[in-house]
Amino acid sequence: MMASSLKKLYSQPVTSESLRVNKFGSLKSDPNGIIDLPEGFQYQVLSQVGETMSDGLSVPNNHDGMGAFSGENGATILVRNHELDPVTTTNNLPSDLPQYDRNSPGGTTTLIIDQTRHLQKHYLSLAGTNRNCGGGATPWGSWISCEEDVATPYPPPGYSLEQVLPYWGKVSVKHGYNFEVPAQGLLADPKPLTAMGRFRHEAIAVDPQTGYIYQTEDQNNSCFYRFRPYQSGKLDQGGILEAMVIKDMPKVDTALDFPLNQPQVVEWVPLEDVDPEHDTLRYEAQTKGAAIFKRGEGICYSNGELYFTCTSGGKAKVGQIFRYNIAKATIELFLESPGREVLDYPDNLIMSPFGDLIVCEDGRGEQFLVGITPEGKYYQFARNALNNSEFAGVCFAPDGKTMFVNIYRPGLTLAIWGNW
Repeated sequence: MMASSLKKLYSQPVTSESLRVNKFGSLKSDPNGIIDLPEGFQYQVLSQVGETMSDGLSVPNNHDGMGAFSGENGATILVRNHELDPVTTTNNLPSDLPQYDRNSPGGTTTLIIDQTRHLQKHYLSLAGTNRNCGGGATPWGSWISCEEDVATPYPPPGYSLEQVLPYWGKVSVKHGYNFEVPAQGLLADPKPLTAMGRFRHEAIAVDPQTGYIYQTEDQNNSCFYRFRPYQSGKLDQGGILEAMVIKDMPKVDTALDFPLNQPQVVEWVPLEDVDPEHDTLRYEAQTKGAAIFKRGEGICYSNGELYFTCTSGGKAKVGQIFRYNIAKATIELFLESPGREVLDYPDNLIMSPFGDLIVCEDGRGEQFLVGITPEGKYYQFARNALNNSEFAGVCFAPDGKTMFVNIYRPGLTLAIWGNW
C-alpha cells in the first residue's frame, strides 16, 4: 500500500489532553528524592549498585530488563539484566566462574524477595555477556536475557576499522544472542541460543499456548521476529526463525503514517542466515517483504495479545505502541504519542494485574512510569525524582500486589505497593 493510501486510513490527530485520564491522582514529592508516587503508594529500595551480594560479588550497574517469578514460601524471584559492555566497564569477575566471554562484563543477577518485600539474598546468575538490555520471562520458569549488541573479536569482512573500533579486540567471541537463565538455581550455563537469531536483541515475549517466542530488535530499521522452537521449552534444540510481513503492505515503514487502531493481517516469512557474520538479519527479512519498525523495544504478552513499543516511531518521533492479536494474526497501531508530554521514548512495558499497560520512559529530561488504559488513555504513575535516568525492568509479583522497577543508573531496584 502506498503512503498516500495510508494517509487516507490514518485517524485524525489526537491531543495530549484528549488522551489524559486521572487514574490514581497527582504525584506526591518524595522527601527522600528517589521516586514520586500518587497518594496511598509507597516504595522500598531493594538493591543498589556496589552492594555486596550473597556470593561476595558486587551488584553491577546499569539495571535494565527484569522478570518476576514465584519462589518458595510466597517469595518473589527477580532476574535482572545489567546492560554493560567492555568499552565502558571492565570484567573483574573471578576467572573460574562460568562465563560466555571473559572480556564482557554484562549478565544478570537474581534477587529473592520475601513476602514482606525484604531482600533475602542476591547473586550473579549469568556472566560474560554484552549489553544485556531487555528480555522476557518464559512460562517454564526461566528468563531470556537479550544482548543488544553484535560485537565480534575481529572486523567482519567488508567492515571498516572505524565501524568496529569500539569493540574490536575487546571481546573474544561473537555476540548478539539470547541466553536462558533459570529462575531457580545459581549461575546459569552461558550458552548462546543461536537459532533465535543474531541481531541487536531487545526483548522477548512467549505465547503460552504454543511456546512461540516473539522478539523485538532495537534498530532504526528493525524487524519483528517469531521463533518457533522444535520443542516448546527446549530452546537449545533449535527451531525456525521468521519475520513479520504485513499483508498488502510489503516492506512498509510503520513509523510513517501507519493507520491507527485498524488491524492489518500479517504473514510470517522464514529466515535462513540466522547467525550471520554481519548485522544483516533484518536485511534478509526486508528483502522478503518484512515490515520495518522504528526501534522495537519492550514487549509483553496478555490474554492472547502482544504489546510492543517502538521507541522513536510516529509522526512526532517520540514513540508508538503496537498490538498483535495472535489468533487473528493481525497487527494494529494501538497508540502513537503526539508529543513528549504523553509518552517520551517508551521502552520496557508490562500488562498490570488491573488491566493497564505500565510503560517505562527512556526519553529526554524527566522520566516517568506511564499507565495506558485499554482505551488508550494515559496517566503518569511515577516520576524519577533522583535523576534523569530511564526507568526499566517493570514487572509485578505473581500475586499482583507489588510492582518492581529499576532506575537504570546508578542502578536501583525498587518495590512499589499501594491501592492498585
